[in-house]
Amino acid sequence: MAIHLTAAMRVIATGMTSVIRYVFTLTTTLIITKRAACWSLFIMALTGLSASSFAVFAADIASSHFAANSNSNSNSGSSDAITSDVSHIQAPISKTIVTTIQQTWQLNLLKEALRRSDSGYQVQQMSTQMNQKRKVEEALAGTVDVFWSMTSKELEETVLPVRIPLFKGLLGNRLLIIRKADETRFANVKTMADFRQLKAGQNRYWPDATILEANGLPVVTSYQYTNLYPMLEGGRFDYLALGAQEIGEELASHPDPALKVDSHILLQYRSPAYFFVSPKRPELAVAILAGLESMVSDGSFDEMFNRELKIEQLYREAKFEQRVIIRLDTPDLSPLTPIERTELWLDLFSMQGAK
Repeated sequence: MAIHLTAAMRVIATGMTSVIRYVFTLTTTLIITKRAACWSLFIMALTGLSASSFAVFAADIASSHFAANSNSNSNSGSSDAITSDVSHIQAPISKTIVTTIQQTWQLNLLKEALRRSDSGYQVQQMSTQMNQKRKVEEALAGTVDVFWSMTSKELEETVLPVRIPLFKGLLGNRLLIIRKADETRFANVKTMADFRQLKAGQNRYWPDATILEANGLPVVTSYQYTNLYPMLEGGRFDYLALGAQEIGEELASHPDPALKVDSHILLQYRSPAYFFVSPKRPELAVAILAGLESMVSDGSFDEMFNRELKIEQLYREAKFEQRVIIRLDTPDLSPLTPIERTELWLDLFSMQGAK
């Protein structure tokens, strides 16, 4: 069984749905208890989903499989038995999904991933503005099907993560919004000890606040993101750290002549952003993963990423390699984070930076 599962996992990039159907076909030859163990092993290795969360999707695959093979198996008792095993958990699968995602890159990526999975899903955007806590609550209730977020241990244990980093690690490469009057103060930072003399501002709901605190950095938080800009100008803290790909637009949307983007420091920690799916829609998590894997495999993920986020221009303007790099640990980073898959990350984590 393990050999067959390993073989299946190795060809995931060529077609997730076909791999799942392969594993299902394999399990039809096993007795019920071994079949359940086989599915559990496959599920945990592939997505980190619990067997209970995957049950609805398994049922759908089962019914589809036997519908397609009903003629050839009409005289077989095994297919009837297995169909009976899963029929009680079958549920209609909606092809409309509700998302809070408004940003162009993330929304376009989601739509392309769903198109690649050949799932027929239609994306419906929710216009209501929600903080992180509310998004999770709505996902658990089934009102929101998918949202995106920087990951955390709590998030991965509460909703379903699709572990393909949406920004290739760029979100964990943070530039700083500072007061213009403090420019020289930041230019004098050379070490972590120097940096610990500065106070960060963060949204309390963001995982970043916990990461900064775990690394011994002083943090002032607000439950409202927009409050952070006047708090920074007013001297409540010294910097606001945002992902390199978003900081320019964010500062432009909160214009303040007293503030600027620091040109000296790169704050870096491993903090992938994923699509997160409601536990009520496990089949959606599988479809998104299948589409993203297809895009990674044929290079279209990188092509779309570089084009939409203007990565070459960002590298030129941010001058990452000329900055002092302050590297932080991410204590709650899941062991399932695909760090070893170098094709999923930018090369920023190997830079030496200025000395």
